[in-house]
Amino acid sequence: MHKPTTAAVNLYWKRLLAPYSRADDRVAWFQLLSTGALFALNWLVMLWSLRGPYWVTMLLALPASGLLTRLFIFQHDCGHGAFFKATRLNNLVGSIIGCLTLTPYAYWRRTHAIHHANSGDLDHGRTFGEVITLTVDEYLALSPWRRLKYRAYRNLFVLLVLGPFYQFVIKHRFPLDTPRRWRREWRSVAFTNVAVGAMVALAWWLIGWKQLLLVQAPITLISGAGGVWLFYVQHQFEDTYWREHPEWNFHRAAIEGSSFYDLPAILHWFTGNIGFHHIHHLASRIPNYRLKECFRKVPELHEVTRLTILGSLRSARLHLWDEEGGRLVGFGHLRTLRARA
Repeated sequence: MHKPTTAAVNLYWKRLLAPYSRADDRVAWFQLLSTGALFALNWLVMLWSLRGPYWVTMLLALPASGLLTRLFIFQHDCGHGAFFKATRLNNLVGSIIGCLTLTPYAYWRRTHAIHHANSGDLDHGRTFGEVITLTVDEYLALSPWRRLKYRAYRNLFVLLVLGPFYQFVIKHRFPLDTPRRWRREWRSVAFTNVAVGAMVALAWWLIGWKQLLLVQAPITLISGAGGVWLFYVQHQFEDTYWREHPEWNFHRAAIEGSSFYDLPAILHWFTGNIGFHHIHHLASRIPNYRLKECFRKVPELHEVTRLTILGSLRSARLHLWDEEGGRLVGFGHLRTLRARA
């Protein structure tokens, strides 16, 4: 029996998923306006709640963070040209949302496209948009100091607390690893920085810096941690897919290297259905509001790694790619290797 060619596989998936890769402006506008209104209302209620105990404000920060995460997914869809039909409208809305999410739109769009094009590629897929993952051999070849740095980098506190703060608050203001020739992306960074500065100055003038910080800081930190966890866990699981470039395959990377994060319905709503991550990597032009329907109607998409919230917590202990075993392992796996030596 002949193995299907890459072109044949491409055509098969393209035809299978094409009916879902169409934007619906009415649905997109409803999502955008309703979520934006809920976020604004939630923000004002948090501001009002500062008159009472601060723990109430912190509780209100949870849905506000979820709503900001949902808005980020809309920006993400815009970057794939999937949210609205018109490219210009996608770019305009994505740029505006980027001011709320502290994420320069054109910069994010380009770096995220690199992630999609190379996810799971050991030679090219560990640059922009990825949590850096070393192979066991690469880790063992490091000096003791660099091993310590890598362990600190992969620590859960760094990943979910320090990392998101650095990424969204600092690096997105000054993405110094961005090539100077990326002029559109640098303009996007400048536009976002000016807009964020203007919003902060206006809010400072209207309500004061303390109130602004007490309301916005927990939203930014919680949504940042949640967003990083989502994009981390959906590629970092034990039987994920990593291959050297000559053996790398786009469709296998999407199906085997991206999970279905089986969340409760309310969390799927807050996260814009990004849990159907394998579908998103197969066809990034499918908007968030059609991912669930696509999953339900295409049986071929059911045979993937399915993660629950509880099961996904195991991913926090996986730090290295074992090329020999073809799986992600924890640092404890190194002791097994030493015992065999």
